[in-house]
Order: sequence, then structure tokens, then C-alpha cells
Amino acid sequence: MSKDKSEYLINRKDNQYEVVIGLEVHAQVTSESKLFSTSSTKFGAEPNTQVSLVDAALPGMLPVINEYCVKQAIKTGIGLKAKINKRSVFDRKNYFYADLPQGYQISQFKDPIVGEGKVILDMPDGQKEVGIERLHLEQDAGKSIHDLDPKNTFVDLNRSGVALMEIVSKPDLRSPYEVNAYVKKLRSIMRYLGTCDGNMQEGSLRADVNVSVRKKGTKEFGTRCEIKNVNSIKFMQMAIEYEANRQVDLIEDGQSIDQETRLFDTKKNETRSMRSKEDAHDYRYFPDPDLLPLEVSDDFIEKLQLEIPELPDEKKKRFIEKFKLSPYEATILVSDNETSNYFENVIKKSDVKLATNWIIGELFAALNEKNLEIIESPISAGNLSKLINLIKDGTISGKIAKTVFEHMLEEDKDPKKIVEEKGLKQESDPKALEALIDKVIDDNREKATEYKSGKVKLFGFFVGQVMKVSGGKANPQLVNEILKKKL
Repeated sequence: MSKDKSEYLINRKDNQYEVVIGLEVHAQVTSESKLFSTSSTKFGAEPNTQVSLVDAALPGMLPVINEYCVKQAIKTGIGLKAKINKRSVFDRKNYFYADLPQGYQISQFKDPIVGEGKVILDMPDGQKEVGIERLHLEQDAGKSIHDLDPKNTFVDLNRSGVALMEIVSKPDLRSPYEVNAYVKKLRSIMRYLGTCDGNMQEGSLRADVNVSVRKKGTKEFGTRCEIKNVNSIKFMQMAIEYEANRQVDLIEDGQSIDQETRLFDTKKNETRSMRSKEDAHDYRYFPDPDLLPLEVSDDFIEKLQLEIPELPDEKKKRFIEKFKLSPYEATILVSDNETSNYFENVIKKSDVKLATNWIIGELFAALNEKNLEIIESPISAGNLSKLINLIKDGTISGKIAKTVFEHMLEEDKDPKKIVEEKGLKQESDPKALEALIDKVIDDNREKATEYKSGKVKLFGFFVGQVMKVSGGKANPQLVNEILKKKL
């Protein structure tokens, strides 16, 4: 595969194809109850224990809109710089499946709650704008379970009626790398807003991926195939790579591409046909007769705008301007709200540059190794700040700090106490260092003579010997200064 950072070119001799990608992201609304019922949305409950009469579609049961879910959708629209539609309509999307007890899904078709918006991606070669076509509210279906019995399929309706925001992008994505950045940015915005937790492993965020290919320079889109319900960013990238090359193979063999819905087999790393792709008329959309059109006022929208926190793009700009961070550093530190909060708590009483390096370097590496989120960090922001101050004031060296840091990972303890208990304080007394340096020079007279005769590279040898004799506790800066005078 080509690894071009800015666009994804199918691996052919002349790289003459490009892939065109659009995503339909299904984001579960952060809400304690479902879209049209009071049933709980808590994850991990026993099957069919969070199902109301409405969710089970018993005759005569009427849906009632959850106002909080409406607010969450509008807040997401504001976060996406999108148009908020003051009038939207709920429709019935008709299809039959065992885990859809109504025989239809309540969704929105022609009149969604949120219109066009945009997401800005930070790519290696600059920023890229991805258009948002729409965001609409809809209810989730239940879950069919096929692997508990060789002959039977089981149905769990706990998810039936859970509120989803379907966020439809324009076909602006051109590579698996851009898809990676887009989904992460979308998830980051919703987490900042508190409108979706983005936990893909729990099904809170998944996507239908629309893929087509065309010759480079061609304006017309190719025939697209939709890959349904991909529940990880890694699998999205793998599915796109396979599907794009499958379509190019067909074109080069003189065959046509069928518009269809496909599934991604994660074990075989391939997509396979599921059914022919439905068009809107196949679902026989019509306004739900049990639900009035949803109308929101300017005042309602304005009040929600006041609840919008500082979002990633704005926070990144502030970090660059106020703290003099590089765009790369700022992008990493604003990737989620918990990380940016941790960073700002650390720098309240410590050096910004050192804090940035330690968080992005040592801390992130430790968290990755332990598979922890920053909110689960074994080292509090306050104690990391204290560690940075010990480096800054010369109490310990950067090398000793790494040893202290390892102890802090085992027990979130005041680094000053660790330094005292382990005897790790840096030696910064010039007289004590002079005595050490005199001994090292005296023990290596021949090398000292060679240094004075022009072998200046031996200076590093002497520094190393002093650090060795001191057990790594000598202040490196003072060692360098005194050595230069002595030699």
C-alpha cells in the first residue's frame, strides 16, 4: 500500500486511482434513558432487563420524545459548527429484522435536526476541512446474538430504542489516515461536549463506511459500496484498504462494481457481500404519525450555546498562543478533555516546557504500557508538577528524575519524599564536586594529558567517570563547568 500522508493511492504501477470515502457515524447519545422511553441505557445489564413496553413495541404503546436527547443533539451540532434546524420531523424507516420489534425504525429523513457543518483535521501536511452533511436523531435496534447456540439466534432488546446521533460526512475523505483523524476528532469533540462517550468497545460509536474509487483527476464519483457497522478505527482502515483494491481489481478486469452493502470480516481481513444497497424508497419513509414535528426556538438554541465548553480547536489555539507550544504538542494535549485538564493542572505551579515534555514523553509512554487512560494515571497532576520543580531547581537531575518517576508509578507519592528516602538528591556543592573531579583526573592522568594535547572528545569520558563515581547524583551542569576549568 502507498503510505502517502496526504492522500491514499491504490497500489498500482502508475498510482492512477484514488479512493473516495464518506462516513455515517452512529454515536450513542449520553443519556440515562432512551429516546422515546424511560428505560435505562446502562451498559452491561442482563439481556432484556432494560426494555419498556414501548421498546418491545407492544400494541398501543406511544413514543414520547426525550428532551435531554434533543439538547444533546443540538449541542453536538453547535460543536460541529453546523446549522441547527428549528423544525425537524421524525420518520418511520420501514424494514423487517428480528431485533427490530416495531418493523420500522424511528429516524429522520428529509428534515433532520442538524444541517451542514464541518470538522477540521490536523494532518501532517496541513489542515483539511471535512464537510458534515447532516446529523439526525434515531433509535437503535436490538441485538441479534448468533454464537450462543449452533441452531438458534437470540435477541436482546436492551439497546432497542437507545438514542443515536447519525453524523453523515460529505465524501471528502481520501485515505484511511484521514478517516482515522476524522473519527478521532469527531469523538474528541463529542467527549468535550459530553454528548457521546465514544467507547467503541461498548458500541457507543460505530460507522458505516462508504467507499468508491475513481481515476485521479476525475470529477465523477465511482459506484460506492457501504461497509456496515464497523466498530473500531483500525478495522475501518483495514476495510477501506481491502475494499478500494477490490474495486480497482474489478475495474481493471473490465467488470462493473455493484452498489451493495458489505460486511468486514476481521479474521480474514476482507469485505464480503451482504445485500444489494437499498435506496431511500426501499425503506418507504413517511412521517411518524405518533410524533409531532420537533420545533425549537432561537432562545432554546441560545441557552444551549452558553453551555458549550472550550472545544479542541479553540483550546489548541490558546495553548499555542498562551503557552508557546508547537502545533504538534498542542494537538496531542487537546486530543481529549482529560489530557488538557491534566496538563493545565500540572503547569499551574511548574515549568510549561518541562511539563509538556514529561507528559508527552514519559507519562504517555507509561500509560500506553499499562493500557491506561490519563484519567487513570497513577501519578497525580500535583505530584508530577512537584517532580518537574525538583528538576528545575536543581535538586535532582533529569536522569535521577526518571528513577523517581518509576517509583511514583508504583505509588503516587510526593517526589520530594522519594528523593529523601532513597538518597537521590543531586550533588550541587561545588567543593564536593571539585574533590570528585580531582580524584577522577588523578586516576586518569594519561587521558588528561591526551585531552590537553587536543583530543577534546575525551571530555565526555571524564564527565562519564565523574557521574559514575557520584552514583549519577552529580549536577551535570556544574560538572561540565568545573571539569573545563580543571582540564
